[in-house]
Amino acid sequence: MNASSVWHTPGHADRYRERVYAERARLAAEHTDLPGTQRRVLADLLEFNSGTEFGRQHGFGRIRTMDEFRAAVPVRDYAAHAPLIERTAAGERGLLTADAPEVYFTSSGSTGAHKKVPVTPRFMSTTFMPFYYAAWAPLIEHFPEVLQRPDAVLNLKHDPLTALPTTGDGRPHVGASQVDFGARFGEPLSAEPGTGAPWAVLLVPTDPGDHLERAYLRLRLAVQSEVRCLIGINPAMIAAVPHQLNLWWPRIVKEVRDGTLGGLPYGAPDPERAARLERLADYFGTVRPAHVWPRLRALFCWTTGVASLYLPALREEFGGDVTALPAPVAASEGPTGVALDRHGSAGSLVASASVYEFVPADEDLLADSTTLLPHEIEAGQDYHVIFSHVGGFYRYAVGDVVSVVDRVGGVPRVEYAGRGVRSDVAGERLRDAQVVRALHTALRSGGLGLRNVACRVEPETDDIRRYVFAIAPRTPWRPHETARFTAELDRALATESAGYGHARAAGQLGRPAVRLLDTEAFTRDWQTAVGTGIRPTQVKDRLFRQDEALWRRLTGAGGG
Repeated sequence: MNASSVWHTPGHADRYRERVYAERARLAAEHTDLPGTQRRVLADLLEFNSGTEFGRQHGFGRIRTMDEFRAAVPVRDYAAHAPLIERTAAGERGLLTADAPEVYFTSSGSTGAHKKVPVTPRFMSTTFMPFYYAAWAPLIEHFPEVLQRPDAVLNLKHDPLTALPTTGDGRPHVGASQVDFGARFGEPLSAEPGTGAPWAVLLVPTDPGDHLERAYLRLRLAVQSEVRCLIGINPAMIAAVPHQLNLWWPRIVKEVRDGTLGGLPYGAPDPERAARLERLADYFGTVRPAHVWPRLRALFCWTTGVASLYLPALREEFGGDVTALPAPVAASEGPTGVALDRHGSAGSLVASASVYEFVPADEDLLADSTTLLPHEIEAGQDYHVIFSHVGGFYRYAVGDVVSVVDRVGGVPRVEYAGRGVRSDVAGERLRDAQVVRALHTALRSGGLGLRNVACRVEPETDDIRRYVFAIAPRTPWRPHETARFTAELDRALATESAGYGHARAAGQLGRPAVRLLDTEAFTRDWQTAVGTGIRPTQVKDRLFRQDEALWRRLTGAGGG
């Protein structure tokens, strides 16, 4: 039975709710002994994978403590794991894990290159599934109506394929949202909310690479349902919805009236619904999701990083009573934190998923970096994340930075703070999190809002460079507001980064500049990127954009 069908079986919603709550309770119970849980995770991955090539090379059979593990295995990134992953994908076995991968998740790294993330049955049962189920608990607990009907949720990331690309060993190489966990891993309850909706499996032929047409077809069907929640994970996908509704509105209304989908007959014509939809545009002048789905109550996506700058205003597009719930702090390679309550940004460390280590974010990550364990990290500080788990990633530097918000039951609660990359042309060593915090400060100082932002370094003179910020304002900024914002941003960056302050004082960096774009510049840029064939889940907000062609594409959309 596929993911779409299970939501139509009697009692499925009740069974799903019970499983979600049970996994949340199990993760919460592990908080009573975080060090003990971490020791058990380490012992398990060492025993299970001791006979692999990697395990033999690094003496897994002799390791008993965390200190011994750190001494035996250097901190490693994807590139260091890649040779064994590529050999595994070509058909060799017993290299990183004792069990063979069933699928490979695809993930775009900071360079945009596609990774192959091996996904084994043991990884799914011990690392992935518990946090994956628990992540939905706050949504279904506080917004139970999302389970009352299969079409109550518009799941933007769900994108099943009929023809799956494969690696050399014949295993699928796809996004996590394109895997049927029920069929592959015996988890029929794992089908997410919204995967039983009429638009979950499109019944008209489409090019698998035409992601914009597929997005259109889903919206076309969803406007005829009473949607209560949108799931995007990647917030840029949710930010695109208001733009897409207006872009495609005439076509949507016509197809509702005619009873077609993608120009083909689909269901009965609905002229009454079409007339109501048409009146929305006539009355309001622009179509907002709140007009189309007036009973919508929740968004589920990442709420931190760049998204924290625009999500409050975006949420209003969907309705004044809409709540944004945070998606897990996780990568394709594994989870870090999952929200077990209604906290707006942070999730508790998933103690039984991986062995976690941390390095202060201002330090360089090196193979022999001194690491901190979960009980040693401090609230209010940013850290690089390193994890090890039974799925074959060992002391893996995932490339993300998290900020520790607080502790609940002795367990750190963390939020995503940005990528671990830095922008550094004059010793400023700016990180995503520092720039985002500085932007928040500068926006608050003038009561301004934005729809999105990106920045890059450009020459100011032959000897001095400066940061240029491309900003799509929420409402028009007056020249004096822009000047004040720029000055406040300069001060805030110096406060966040001592290196930036020193570079400015020494005349090595010029005063930042602001280039105002039109309000839709970033959503058009997102549409353009998806139109090139990139899956929507992988077209994410990127703060630092040094690529000349991509910068020109973005800033060429509007005035300067």
